[in-house]
Amino acid sequence: MRIGRKAVGFVVLAAALLALVSCGREEDGSGEIASADSWNGESWRAVIELPDVELPVAMHIALDGSSAWFANGLERVEVGQVSVQGDSYRLRFPAFNNTIELQRSGDRLEGTLTLVKRGYEQHLPMTAEPDPGYRFSAAPQPEVDFTGRWEVVFTDEDGKETPAVGEFDQQGSALSGTFLTATGDYRYLAGEVDGRTMKLSTFDGAHAFVFTATMSDGGMVEGDFWSGSKWHESWVAQRNFDASLPDAYSLTFLKPGYETLEFSFPNLGGEPVSLTDEKYQGKVVLVTLAGSWCPNCADEAEFLAEYYRENQDRGLEVISLLFEHVREFDAAAALGKELVNKHGIEFDVLVAGYSDKADAAKALPMLNHVLAYPTMIFIDRSGAVRRIHTGFSGPGTGSYYLDFVEEFNGFMDELLAE
Repeated sequence: MRIGRKAVGFVVLAAALLALVSCGREEDGSGEIASADSWNGESWRAVIELPDVELPVAMHIALDGSSAWFANGLERVEVGQVSVQGDSYRLRFPAFNNTIELQRSGDRLEGTLTLVKRGYEQHLPMTAEPDPGYRFSAAPQPEVDFTGRWEVVFTDEDGKETPAVGEFDQQGSALSGTFLTATGDYRYLAGEVDGRTMKLSTFDGAHAFVFTATMSDGGMVEGDFWSGSKWHESWVAQRNFDASLPDAYSLTFLKPGYETLEFSFPNLGGEPVSLTDEKYQGKVVLVTLAGSWCPNCADEAEFLAEYYRENQDRGLEVISLLFEHVREFDAAAALGKELVNKHGIEFDVLVAGYSDKADAAKALPMLNHVLAYPTMIFIDRSGAVRRIHTGFSGPGTGSYYLDFVEEFNGFMDELLAE
């Protein structure tokens, strides 16, 4: 069996609906944009305050606290834990380990988003008002169209450049899309075009991103990217339908002299697990380097959980090596258990170390480096490493994801048939 009727079906459905959905604007069923007068107490326009820009996102909280979610275009991000006490709400994203605390003040909500990063926390002010039916502004008037593929270069404040590919779809003023890099994608982005300027944002429980840019008369695009409380990059882009990224199978590889992967790490119960264990002998094994804090890893975990359920009986095993933002085993294992519960994971999950990439490279010295989370290592029935895939382009990347799924299925069929 092959992957993922559910995962692939969602992408196909998303592509079909993309031309019909106006991101950030909701209709009441009559074809008119819903007004604040129709607010039911559950739908909000939330605004997260980054240092230099506001991040708007659609938010829903059930009045009884039974559910909550955030919307980024076609993506709906469920909040795993919701508690209500009087006029206060506490939203927690299990595995990501991030929280939102909000207090009702009249017809508004006010509070703080706390993002747990490696070695520190980010505290971002957050407010919400009854959903007015838009994301950034009430009546944008587009003068240009950003639809298409773009060759992008991000430049950080130290001058380091990162190439990327932008994929955007514009329907009227509504804009959606994502950026892809060699290490992963920026997931579902939603926003608008007003005049010659585009604005995109996402909040998925872990990422807090805002992108803005303006198109010149000559078609060049220049803008800014903000992430959380600390990160800022400038970016430039030009439309290029042939824009591409390096081969994801060429970036991470075994050092000369190595043909196999060796490790021994504890599982979530503290018991050591190694590839030499009888369970893995004569099996095709996928080993993925991941972290519970990583949204791209969450996309991959969802993908692999379904693939494993459908193909385990063909002689397949999967091992997830978690590199966490915390060093203590008990804390890391607790986050791993939340990841397992969130995605229905049935394969082995091990606590491999701290999330610093240099530390991860020391834990797996046979690799040339650890460039990205996730990284997927394909091991055949003889124990030989056959391929290593860096990064993961999830469902938010549309055709890129579908191409990956097709290629993955074909190669796995070969390995499992050997």
